[in-house]
Amino acid sequence: MIRPQEKCIAECQTVAKRSENPTIALRLHPSNNHWSFTKGNLLLLFQRVEAAVSAARDAFPSWSSKSPWERSQIMNKLADLIEQELEAFAQAESKDQGKTITFARTVDIPRAVYNFRFFASSILHHTSECTQMDQMGCMHYTMRVPGGIAGLISPWNLPLYLLTWKIAPAIACGNSVIAKPSEMTSVTAWMMCKLLDKAEIPPGVVNIVFGTGPKAGEAIVSHPDVPLISFTGSTLTGQLIMERSAPHCKKLSLELGGKNPAIIFEDADLDQCIPTTVRSSFANQGEICLCTSRIFVQRGIYHEFLKRFVEETKKWKVGSPSDPTANMGALISKEHLEKVKKYVKKAEAEGARILCGEGIESLQLPTRNQNGYFMLPTVITEVKDESCCMQQEIFGPVTCVVVFDTEEEVIKRANGIKYGLAATIWSSNVGCVHRVAKRLQSGLVWTNCWLIRDLNLPFGGMKFSGIGREGAKDSYEFFTEVKTITIKH
Repeated sequence: MIRPQEKCIAECQTVAKRSENPTIALRLHPSNNHWSFTKGNLLLLFQRVEAAVSAARDAFPSWSSKSPWERSQIMNKLADLIEQELEAFAQAESKDQGKTITFARTVDIPRAVYNFRFFASSILHHTSECTQMDQMGCMHYTMRVPGGIAGLISPWNLPLYLLTWKIAPAIACGNSVIAKPSEMTSVTAWMMCKLLDKAEIPPGVVNIVFGTGPKAGEAIVSHPDVPLISFTGSTLTGQLIMERSAPHCKKLSLELGGKNPAIIFEDADLDQCIPTTVRSSFANQGEICLCTSRIFVQRGIYHEFLKRFVEETKKWKVGSPSDPTANMGALISKEHLEKVKKYVKKAEAEGARILCGEGIESLQLPTRNQNGYFMLPTVITEVKDESCCMQQEIFGPVTCVVVFDTEEEVIKRANGIKYGLAATIWSSNVGCVHRVAKRLQSGLVWTNCWLIRDLNLPFGGMKFSGIGREGAKDSYEFFTEVKTITIKH
């Protein structure tokens, strides 16, 4: 087989056949796996995006006038329907993206269900502000109203998980949406489309457009009637979205790249730290923006940590995504696999040491997977801070381990990149944890753990890692506009 992922974006995927909920389904060219655009079908794409905007515009007055409780009930129905088909969604996500079936079953699809339930609940509990000016005989209060049509663009690494992370708060707040999943992983978005009618989501409230970023994505971002854009993906694409949105003064939420450090002090509990840091480095093949890719270890425990970390990494099984015992599946594409491998070669050429993984051991795969896009988890050491492997987002199963001496030194080095999404700190010293967490230029800092989330709290990065935050309060504020009302009495 060419790859373990199976693509379903073809004519059979002309989604849900909801004439009121327009969609685009384009065909992959069978000879080269690239999208084939002609003048005719490019024009069709823009016509479909325009039709999606029209449907969203028509649906907005009725949907936005529904009470939060009414919208909440409908969203919970959709969550129930997805949960009822959890196994089918998980199988599709694993085949389409290359992730393990275990990860899809336990992370991706349950979180997609929870996204709808969480925002269906949180929308019921927001409050407004009120002040009085007795001397003027006035009362002031605030009101939040839906922003309008929201353009939502999600990535290929956590397809339904991140698509629903955007759709759920947007429609909970009363907006209609035009959502574009990645053209690389659109199958579960298509499956969700078929449940919208059953959930009684009115036509035009949720419009899913299938197509590439440079075509469908740009058409959404550039449309003057789409005032809100929420995007998760690369920093480069985020910069292009800012350029295209600027003429229309659009409201933007951008969750972009990361190059996340783990800082491990000498008093860290290595029995907890090592398996968690292996997981934070290689979960989902390292294709998570929050994955650890720079590990700073204090000198006193450096050699012990390195030995045990490599031993633990070698235990991770790379195998068929359908194998429930596999820790890692396949990377998203041949091009991405080659890009990740090039980083390892560059590091080696710069004098770094590859301790395990790429170029050191051989993959042991079932016969049917031997032509797939698999890679062993790779640990690099003796790498300089200015190396591309320490500065650029690799987005694959590669992590670098380096030594540090002092707290002041490691903070400076951890901050010495353009990204600022997430970080982890390992120490039993509470004072150290608080000092370092405060000074790290990261939107999220985990201490003695990784990827424990409370969706009520802000999620997002600093510097080149994005603009804005997502979460109960932050998403509510993004997807609504606030107005102040003054009453003279």
